[in-house]
Amino acid sequence: MTISNRFRDIAKDVASFWVNLKGCDVRAEQGSRIVKKANKGLQEWVEQVGEIPRMRLEFQLTPVLMKAHDILDKARMLFEEEGFDEYETATWELQQKIYRLLNDI
Repeated sequence: MTISNRFRDIAKDVASFWVNLKGCDVRAEQGSRIVKKANKGLQEWVEQVGEIPRMRLEFQLTPVLMKAHDILDKARMLFEEEGFDEYETATWELQQKIYRLLNDI
């Protein structure tokens, strides 16, 4: 699978996770807002990613992926503090996907 397709899959997964959080427990609302920020940052690049030449992917995608990873880390920590183990685990899995893509870039 190409870097571009993997990026799109991650963006899709984060978007799906955010949609699922919107209907969640009111106490997880703050975490949902944090995940929304990560989603927004990734969605801005979904269309453009296929047009980036391979040699520029690292330069252009690394900051986007790092920012999304950091934002998701904040959400994961919040979910952990609030006792939302299911959301914490899902957030961690998303972070791992981002980390693996960063390693491959």
